[in-house]
Amino acid sequence: MRGLKFAALIGGLTGLLCLLALGGCEPRDATRAATAAAPVRTTVTALVWAPDWPEEMLKIAAEFDQANPDVHVNVQFMIGNSVEENIKPRVAAGTLPDLISVNPNAYAAELADQGILADVRGTTAWSQMLEPLKGDWTSRRGKGFGISGGVATTMIYYNRAMFARAGIKTLPTNFDEFLDVCARLKRAGMIPIMWNGGFPNMLGNGPFASGFANNVVAREPDWKQKMADGTLNLNTPEVADIFARIALIPERGYVQPAFMTTGYDEGMRLFKDGQAAMAFQGSWAAGMMMRGNRFEAGVFVPPWNAPGQTVVPVLGSETGFAVCETPRKAAAMRFLEFIAGRGFPILQRKRHNISPFENGAGTAVSDREIVAYTQTLSRYPVTASPYYSSLPSNTIELVHNLMHDVLLKKITPREAAKRLDESVKTEAKMHYK
Repeated sequence: MRGLKFAALIGGLTGLLCLLALGGCEPRDATRAATAAAPVRTTVTALVWAPDWPEEMLKIAAEFDQANPDVHVNVQFMIGNSVEENIKPRVAAGTLPDLISVNPNAYAAELADQGILADVRGTTAWSQMLEPLKGDWTSRRGKGFGISGGVATTMIYYNRAMFARAGIKTLPTNFDEFLDVCARLKRAGMIPIMWNGGFPNMLGNGPFASGFANNVVAREPDWKQKMADGTLNLNTPEVADIFARIALIPERGYVQPAFMTTGYDEGMRLFKDGQAAMAFQGSWAAGMMMRGNRFEAGVFVPPWNAPGQTVVPVLGSETGFAVCETPRKAAAMRFLEFIAGRGFPILQRKRHNISPFENGAGTAVSDREIVAYTQTLSRYPVTASPYYSSLPSNTIELVHNLMHDVLLKKITPREAAKRLDESVKTEAKMHYK
């Protein structure tokens, strides 16, 4: 009896265990099936320089997410005065994200040759980029390290109505004439030009770049190679004059009050609100500067040339996008393609810049006057590169400080030229091979 009872007990326990096992297997199998069905989502981090179009960048990322359910883009925005000051600490710490904004300069090119930035020559975006721009984005070792965000040029935007009230019928064609225009606007009770003292990036893109174009590039055809190998002499009266002119405009009272604290957005508002007759800005801000005003705006080449000399304008590649060598490189490449493809019209609806791509011009919104202006510049015998692609990365940050120090009268323009020369030569010794 005991044997039978024991056998029955064992049989019952065995059956119970089987039922429990079967009961436990069913949800585990369902979980495995659900897990297998759900796509694995890769998160790509993008660190972007978008001081005047952050909402558009977020919309591009959102539309990419919707079209690519297996990839999510986490957008972060650069802060401060330059792209390089955002990148350098991350390079040093080995914490670069998957996609970043970069400038077409020697620093970014070196990152590509060091294997930090990926080669993007195999992308559709690269193949469709305008041929003249590809050289800006090619490293010494032949790697394509980024895609341009646009064709970049800096110009002076002006308020046609304010010019008319001051009796100005002819646009200035040299620096002396420009000073005369400023004087006439001031006598008419207007602020002649907005100065971005609180955002030295625009002082660099504006009066510094135009000064460098007309005082250095115009005089030295091989300036770029000489800067790279350390033989370009920048400790000259002509370079000192670049800084002197930056200080001269406010010294004569031709800029807005508290100009040293005027930031990027505030500066554009001053122009758009009719509080300043002129403003240095880039083609990338055409949508903001040319539209939505209570007046008609125009543009002209910054006349930083001396009388009798042909003006040298600034024309090149705008800040663009690069993919970093991370485990998520493939997903980041897809996002790069999206930015240059379906995403480009999104940012263009606000910016109205010049497309850097051969195709898609029909879908990209560009201001007609800016297009005509850029086409005119392309026919000039000599043009200069934007300052962020001309100078070594450490020198870019130095120039911001030098301009501030000259404006605050902490140093003289001649001292600024000497320090600029020392910085460029030091960078050449460290990097030129």
